[in-house]
Amino acid sequence: MKLLAKEQIKTLLSQKGKKQKDLVEKLSEMTGEKYTSNGLSHKMRRGSVTYNEMLLIAEILGYEINFSNNNNELI
Repeated sequence: MKLLAKEQIKTLLSQKGKKQKDLVEKLSEMTGEKYTSNGLSHKMRRGSVTYNEMLLIAEILGYEINFSNNNNELI
């Protein structure tokens, strides 16, 4: 079963015992952009979290994103 970005972020935060507030503070610090809990919640709800943001979130939480071959090539 594939999780949406929203579900993945919430699951990873829970596993690390972190709150969304902690995440947005670190995102703001790393990017120099203003992130808020409300803003991130809206992005997650809309499904508009970017791939670069997901890479940063994974890094902040001590994970990395990897691709694996599922042998179902479409091209």
